[in-house]
Amino acid sequence: MPGPICCVNRHPSFRERNARLAARPFGAVVAFVTSRGSELPATSATATGLAQRYATALLDLAREEKKLDAVAADLRGLVALLGESRELRRLVESPVISREEQGRAILAVADKAGTEPLTAKFLGLLASRRRLFALPGIAKAYAAMLAEERGEVAAEVVSAVPLGEAELDSLKNAIAGHVGQSVNVETRVDPALLGGVVVRVGSRMLDASIRTKLQHLEQSMRGMG
Repeated sequence: MPGPICCVNRHPSFRERNARLAARPFGAVVAFVTSRGSELPATSATATGLAQRYATALLDLAREEKKLDAVAADLRGLVALLGESRELRRLVESPVISREEQGRAILAVADKAGTEPLTAKFLGLLASRRRLFALPGIAKAYAAMLAEERGEVAAEVVSAVPLGEAELDSLKNAIAGHVGQSVNVETRVDPALLGGVVVRVGSRMLDASIRTKLQHLEQSMRGMG
């Protein structure tokens, strides 16, 4: 089996990634969110179950070490890497890879990404308990609880390619303007969207992806037949 950490070498550090959204004019995306902003709720949804239990424990530890934002950034970066690397997803999801192998590999990933020692220890714990598959849910729960603690609204933005800082700021301001609160935005990349973005706040979703627009067009054309 090829070394599981090779997937990291093919991707830039998540702290350095700043690619541009090129699939459609980003101003149109912000305009869409602005026009539909009244549909966004004023409160964020809280994750439940396994992910929340682990996220709660990590949040308490991060608060004690005054590393709340640093750990949040680590989790965002790790989830981004999972979205980009099939090999890394296989590492954390495969039942045939031993917990020892998972532990060594995910710690190598954490070291390569430059995560906080607390984050690395937490990843080691997840590996030892075969809970690495829950990492995306834990990251989402952590972000939601941190946002709630600070009186912010937690939002998830999924895009076809990584968003640039200016684009993300514009989208964040558009969401905040309609919910009337500060917004804590988590980002995720899903190439299957083809372009545009999907914004989730609580249980509500605004879909401005090209994939969905093409699906609607296809349905309309079927109706014409």
